[in-house]
Amino acid sequence: MRIDAHQHYWRITRGDYGWITPELKRLYRDFLPDDLEPLLSKHKLDGSILVQAAPTLEETMCILSIAAEQPSVLGVVGWLDLFDPNHRSHYEQCCKHSKYVGFRIMIQDMKDSTCILEPRFIEALREYAALKVPIDLLVSSHQLEDVIAMLKQVPTLRGVIDHIGKPPIKEGLLEPWASHLSEISRFPNIYCKLSGMVTEADHAAWKAMDFIPYIRHVLQEFGSSRVMYGSDWPVCLLAGDYDEVMDILTAALPSKWSGAERLRLFGLNAKEFYKL
Repeated sequence: MRIDAHQHYWRITRGDYGWITPELKRLYRDFLPDDLEPLLSKHKLDGSILVQAAPTLEETMCILSIAAEQPSVLGVVGWLDLFDPNHRSHYEQCCKHSKYVGFRIMIQDMKDSTCILEPRFIEALREYAALKVPIDLLVSSHQLEDVIAMLKQVPTLRGVIDHIGKPPIKEGLLEPWASHLSEISRFPNIYCKLSGMVTEADHAAWKAMDFIPYIRHVLQEFGSSRVMYGSDWPVCLLAGDYDEVMDILTAALPSKWSGAERLRLFGLNAKEFYKL
């Protein structure tokens, strides 16, 4: 099974997406299955993981309803506010939908990422870790130290770092991102998505070689059994189309990688992580 482990759908008129402004002309419209499915077919992908793009339960319910009608959506990663005392009931509400596979924590949007170290947040994470719930971690490279501190308190967390932790690809800097990601990789239940890279590069002047050091470092540290391909479509359109995103990754793979390792990257790992 070949899977795109990270993509989004949205209806812009819903009003959930404050970050998608009219100035982002490429994104400021509806993006729905009819737009993506020809691309999945072109690249021989069996389906995708649909990920929340707004911090509201209403948007999660909206994408769950889309997923219910679309065979190509294999799972939905929703949103959950672990600071809300009712987070468990919200989680259980989402679990009533058969395609709900987990939730995403949007650390990237937090004004102070040290809040993920607060006792009530850690307690909630331990609760979901005990249930082995898959949790996406949207985090920027300057916040990775706080993620490491969080994982030391919840070492059994079943998580995946989205967009390889958003390193400063545009500036060509590897450190301290590389060292932090290496430390994160030592937690055996943490995976890494090779996604969202093109938007961290120079949107107008990136070259395929710009991504190779970052991709190779992720593959070296996480191995072939804890990495996933994700397009981050349609957000990727800010800097590159679906074909280019796929080409960037495939061109950077080590020549010695076997067919079995490629199958894991392009689907099997996502299937196992999200318990599809």
